[in-house]
Amino acid sequence: MALQLSCLYRSWWPPRGPSLCKEGHLARAPAHAGTPACIISTTDSIAAMSRIPSTSFGPGNRGQQVGQNYGTINAEFHLLPERPETPPIPFATIPFSRDPDFVDRGDILDQIDKQCSKPAGRVALVGLGGVGKSQLAIEYAHRIAEQQPDKWVFWVHAGTQARVEEGFRTIADVVKLPGRNQPKADIPQLMYSWLSNERNGRWIMILDSADDRDVLYNANRSLSPTSSDAYDRRSFATYLPQSRNGSIIVTTRNRDLAFKLTGRRQNMIDVGPMAQTDALILLEKKLGSPASLDVAADLVKALDLVPLAISQAAAYIQARAPRTSPEKYLAEFRENERKRARLLGYDGGDLRRDGGASNAILTTWQISFDHIRSKRRTAADLLSLMSFFDRQGIPGWVLKPPRATTDTARVQNVDLAGVGESDASGDATDDGIDDDADDDADEALDDGFEDDVVMLRDYCLIAVDVNKDEFEMHGLVQLSTKRWLEASGQLGAFIQQYIERIAASFPTGDYENWATCRKLFAHAQMAVSYQPSEDIIEIWAILLHNGGWYARSQGIYEVAQQMLAKARKVREKRLGKEDVATLASITMFALVLLDRGQWEEAEKLFVQVMETRKTKLGADHPSTLTSMANLASTYRNQGRWEEAEKLFVQVMETSKTKLGADHPSTLTSMANLASTYRNQGRWEEAEKLFVQVMETRKTKLGADHPSTLTSMANLASTYRNQGRWEEAEKLEVQVMETSKTKLGADHPSTLTSMANLASTYRNQGRWEEAEKLEVQVMETRKTKLGADHPSTLKSMANLASTFWNQGRWEEAEKLFVQIKVDMQML
Repeated sequence: MALQLSCLYRSWWPPRGPSLCKEGHLARAPAHAGTPACIISTTDSIAAMSRIPSTSFGPGNRGQQVGQNYGTINAEFHLLPERPETPPIPFATIPFSRDPDFVDRGDILDQIDKQCSKPAGRVALVGLGGVGKSQLAIEYAHRIAEQQPDKWVFWVHAGTQARVEEGFRTIADVVKLPGRNQPKADIPQLMYSWLSNERNGRWIMILDSADDRDVLYNANRSLSPTSSDAYDRRSFATYLPQSRNGSIIVTTRNRDLAFKLTGRRQNMIDVGPMAQTDALILLEKKLGSPASLDVAADLVKALDLVPLAISQAAAYIQARAPRTSPEKYLAEFRENERKRARLLGYDGGDLRRDGGASNAILTTWQISFDHIRSKRRTAADLLSLMSFFDRQGIPGWVLKPPRATTDTARVQNVDLAGVGESDASGDATDDGIDDDADDDADEALDDGFEDDVVMLRDYCLIAVDVNKDEFEMHGLVQLSTKRWLEASGQLGAFIQQYIERIAASFPTGDYENWATCRKLFAHAQMAVSYQPSEDIIEIWAILLHNGGWYARSQGIYEVAQQMLAKARKVREKRLGKEDVATLASITMFALVLLDRGQWEEAEKLFVQVMETRKTKLGADHPSTLTSMANLASTYRNQGRWEEAEKLFVQVMETSKTKLGADHPSTLTSMANLASTYRNQGRWEEAEKLFVQVMETRKTKLGADHPSTLTSMANLASTYRNQGRWEEAEKLEVQVMETSKTKLGADHPSTLTSMANLASTYRNQGRWEEAEKLEVQVMETRKTKLGADHPSTLKSMANLASTFWNQGRWEEAEKLFVQIKVDMQML
C-alpha cells in the first residue's frame, strides 16, 4: 500500500491552511487569482519495516492520516524557496581603515582614477613588496567610497586560491546573491553574472597582492560549502568580467601577471621607492619633526626611500625612545650588514597590512625569493649572485654562465712581476668535439639566462639598462637576498662564485685595461668586505691586487691601500714573503705609501723588495731594476738627490743593455733621472733626456698616452724653470686638455698639469688666471688626497704665493700658517 503525503516546512505558513495545486500538491496560497504554484516536488521512499503509529501533518490538516501500515509509504516533501532578500544599497567592503599618515605620491592616484573611469577599466600597480602599492589602493578605495557612495567597492586578497574564493563568497554575501546558499552553488559564476549586469550598479574591485600567476590562471579545485566533494572549476581570472559598469585595480609584484590581467602596458603603473621629499614627509608623520633635516634625509636615503622600511624604522625608534633616536638608528645602520639586517628584521606591526604579510621589509622580500626559487631555480641563483655586486651598473657579460669549453680563469690575470705562467703543456685538441653541439649548448645558456632576467625583472627585483647591457638592484634587496642565503646555508657558495667571476674578469691596472677596470671597479671593491674560503683565497688576493693597482692609477689612494694591504697579507701567509706575487703586492702597496707622502715607510718596503729580488732574480733582472727605480723615487721625493741619481743612472744603463733603449722601462728610468737633474737645476741635462723620452713615447705609445703626457709635462716644467714661458704654456695647455679628456678632471695627473699651467701664469704675472686654477687644484686635492697631503700643501703654498704677489697679505698669511700647522702634524 502506498500513500502520498504532503509536508510544509515553513512556520510562517498562513494558519488558515494551505491550498492545493492542480496536481493535488501542497502549495502556497496565491497572492492573486490564478492556479496555485507547486512549492516543491521531491519524492522520497520511506520503507516502513515496522509498525508505524498514526501520523497527522500539522494542526488543521485536511490531508490523509495513516494508521498502522506494514508496506511502503511514498511521501512527497515540498520545500519552499528562499524568501527573496531585499537588495542592499551599494557600499564598500574595505578591510583596512584609512591611513592618517598616508602621503600622496605625485599623480599616482590620478592615474588610477583615469583608468578606472573608463568602461571596463583595468589598472595594475606594479612594484616591489613594501613600496606602498596596497596603501595606495586602500587610500583610493576610501576616496571612492567617500566621493561616490553609489558605487560598490569590493576588496579581494589574491594571495592564494583559498583567499580569492573567500573574497568571491564575501562579495556574494554582501550583495545577497540569490542561490548562493544552495548546495554546490557556483559562487564565482553567480558573482560573474551579477557583476556583468549593469542594473546592479557600478562597482570597483581591488585584487590585492596578486603576485602568483597560478592563483588566478590555473584551473582550481573547490570545495562546496555544504559538501566535502571537490569539483573542478575554471581559473579565477575567467570570472573577472569586462563589463562597462565595473573596473578592476590590481596590486602585484609580478609585471607579467599585471600585463595578463590588464591587457596593456599602458594600464600598468610602476610604483617604485618614494621621492625624497615624500619620504621625509612620511618619516615626519611617523616620528614628528626631526631634530636634524640632514639626519632625516640621510636616514631615508639609507633605507632606499622604501615606505615600508621607513615605517619600520620609525616603529623601531618609537618603541625604544628615548634611548634610540634617528641619529642613533642611522649610526647603527651604517656599521655593517649584520646590524642592518637586524634593524630591518624588526616587525612593528601595521593595521593596514594583510594579516599574512610581514611588516619587516627583509621578510617581505624573502617571500618573493622563495616563490622564484620554487618556480625557476636558475633565476633565484642569478639573483643570489647579483646581490654580491655593487648595486648599480652590473655588467650582463660578467653574470652570464661560463661556456662549457671555458675553464674558470683562476689565474688569468697575472699581476705586476707575474704570478707565474699558465701551464701550456696540456694543449686541448679538437678531436671528437662537435662544434654544432657546442653552439646549441651556448644558445641554450643564453636563452636560459634571458629567461632568468625576465623573471627577476617581472618581479621588480632588478632593473635593466638594455643599451648598456647592465643591471641594477636596490641595496636593501641585495641585503635581504644575502640574509636569505645565509639562512639557507648558501652564503659561502655564492661568495665563492662571485669572487671567481669578478676575478676572472678584472684585468691588471695597466693603462690599456682602464676601460674594463672602470666598469668593474665598483664591483671589485665590494670584494674587500667578503671573507672567502681557503679554496679561493688566492684568487681573492689576485682580485684585490689588480683592483688596488687600478685604484692607485686613478688616485683613489685610500681604497688602493686597503685592497693592497689585504692582498699582501694573504700572499705573505700563503706564498711566503719572497714569492714574486708577494713582492708585487708589497711593491704596489709601497707605491701607494709613496703617493700619500709616507716616504719612510715606503723606503723601508722598497729596500726589502730590492734586496730580495737581487738575491732571487739577480741584480740586472727587470723586476730588480723596477724596485731600484722605486727606491730612487723615494730618495728624490725626500730631496736626497745624490742617492737618487746614483740609482737612476744604474737602472737606466742596465735597462738600455738588457731591454733596449726604447723599452718602456728604460724610458721610465730616463725620465726619472731627468727629473732628478731638473730638481737640481741641471736644466740642459734634464731637457735632453725629457725630449728623447717624449719623442720615443709618442712613437711607441701615442701622443695621448698617459706616459707620453707625463713626459710632455716634464719637458714643459724644464722650459718654465728656464723662463721659456710660451713653450711651457703651449705644452702645458695641451697636456691639461688631453688629461681632462682621457683621465678625468679630478685625476691626479690632470691636477698636476693644471698646477703646472697655473705656475706658468703666475710666473708671467697673470694672477687671476693662476688663482682660478690653483683654487680648483687645492680644493680637489683636499677632497681626493686629504688636507695634510704633501701635494695638497704644495697647492696651498702656490695659491698663497699668488695672493702674496698681488699684495693680499692677510689671505696669504692665513694659508702659510695653515701649511705650517699641517706640516708639524705630519
